[in-house]
Amino acid sequence: MSHDPRVDYRTEPGQYRHWKLKFEGPVATLAADFDENAGLRPGYKLKLNSYDLGVDIELNDAIQRIRFEHPEVRTVVVTSAKDRVFCSGANIFMLGVSSHAWKVNFCKFTNETRNGLEDSSANSGLKFLAAVNGACAGGGYELALACDEIILVDDRSSAVSLPEVPLLGVLPGTGGLTRVTDKRKVRHDLADIFCTSVEGVRGAKAKQWRLVDDIAKPANFAAKVQERALELAAQSDRPAGAQGVALTPLACTVEADALRYTHVTVDIDRSKRTATFTVKAPTGALPTDVAGIQAQGAAWYPLALARELEDAILQMRTNELDIGTWLIKTQGDSAAVLACDAVLVAHQNHWLVRETIGYLRRTFSRLDLSSRSLFALIEPGSCFAGSLLELALACDRSYQLMLPDDAAKSPRITVADTNFGLFPMVTGQSRLQRRFYAETPAMEAVRAQAGVALDADAAFALGLVTSNPDDIDWADEVRIAIEERVAMSPDALTGLEANLRFNGPENMFTRVFGRLTAWQNWIFQRPNAVGEKGALKVYGKGDKAVFDWNRV
Repeated sequence: MSHDPRVDYRTEPGQYRHWKLKFEGPVATLAADFDENAGLRPGYKLKLNSYDLGVDIELNDAIQRIRFEHPEVRTVVVTSAKDRVFCSGANIFMLGVSSHAWKVNFCKFTNETRNGLEDSSANSGLKFLAAVNGACAGGGYELALACDEIILVDDRSSAVSLPEVPLLGVLPGTGGLTRVTDKRKVRHDLADIFCTSVEGVRGAKAKQWRLVDDIAKPANFAAKVQERALELAAQSDRPAGAQGVALTPLACTVEADALRYTHVTVDIDRSKRTATFTVKAPTGALPTDVAGIQAQGAAWYPLALARELEDAILQMRTNELDIGTWLIKTQGDSAAVLACDAVLVAHQNHWLVRETIGYLRRTFSRLDLSSRSLFALIEPGSCFAGSLLELALACDRSYQLMLPDDAAKSPRITVADTNFGLFPMVTGQSRLQRRFYAETPAMEAVRAQAGVALDADAAFALGLVTSNPDDIDWADEVRIAIEERVAMSPDALTGLEANLRFNGPENMFTRVFGRLTAWQNWIFQRPNAVGEKGALKVYGKGDKAVFDWNRV
């Protein structure tokens, strides 16, 4: 277990220390006003709107609340409440005192939050406008880059910059550099100058280089931002008169070796270094129409599941670093899961259902992106059907028990419409397409069996599970597989899993996370960055960094 106090990802606007939310018709304003004395850990101050994980936990929560509680909002303006500074990026002193694992987990979460802005823009009509009203550096510029458009104040001093290479000896490769090239298509030689200068680029040159979309003099800045926010809002189909759904506090019982929610339980076996995630099927009467869904609100099963599973994944990632293998199980009635899925599909164009599908999509992606070995165990009483089959399809391996002498008790899996693209991975492919390289014969064979409850032999024949041991071999085969996995190098497994999970088409998101796994994992451990005289360690102390000049 991590020796630091547990990180809790649950918050709400009344607890925010760093962000101010304002709603005016179709436009929400999210203003950065970071409390320098409210860092998540002792040992640093969040000066100049520099951020740590606590700031991003609030940002993630604020975006979720805009999505669900304010359907009338069509544009989110991200700006700063501080004078002459938008955001100076990740707090350097925080990075200097943090463990390597903390840095990488922090970078991963901030990137998932930023990717979430782009996901909402692409899939649910929520547009984001960065109103950069002061200095904007490093991770602050990464936040602006994740927005649909950037307007920079042209006041002769405000600049955008990615100064990590010259200042800190680390790389703006998490999301910044990738978005500069892939998203904004900044010419590579100009990007080279931009990423190796400390002072950044301002004014007309920033617009000319494509680093921002527009600039405005201080006197016109607010009016230009408002005008553009309303133009972006006009492109959205989010409903003006709809009633939002309150994201009520998430109930989680944290025990020494377990996390317990309504639909999700995580049991930790410290001696074996495994955690068992059990996801339960819905029970009781399920709404079949939008009015019923709206009435259930945050208790509606798919939305409640998305929130609980997300929280469990984030808690386990951050607070349980030694638990390297996650065993994924389900429990309950497959018919109830499929009935719930049918409602999702039937009403997928309704704003609330669309947002819930988006939440599930991003939560399943967090599973794909977790640096943990994932094994699905398909046992009697399982309900790996439809949306919950995605959990097994996300795993590195899946084991389904075959009971040749007891067909009634043999666990079954069921493929549904939801598995053919409702929850794509960050590659844009469904997990079935990833599994079968989108090859037509395999995909058609699976589609022909959609809706059929498949026992282990049938699922194995279709290539949907890794292994189909019978009751004589099950216990030993599963035990040996887990023991072997747990004994392997966690670093090597992280690299292996990231390579194998994203075997399909490359895109900006896979490059962001691939580079985070490989490049940052490497650079953040090199003496040139984090050694006694490394650039990140000596920053702000008046000492000069001492580099090993060997090019590797």
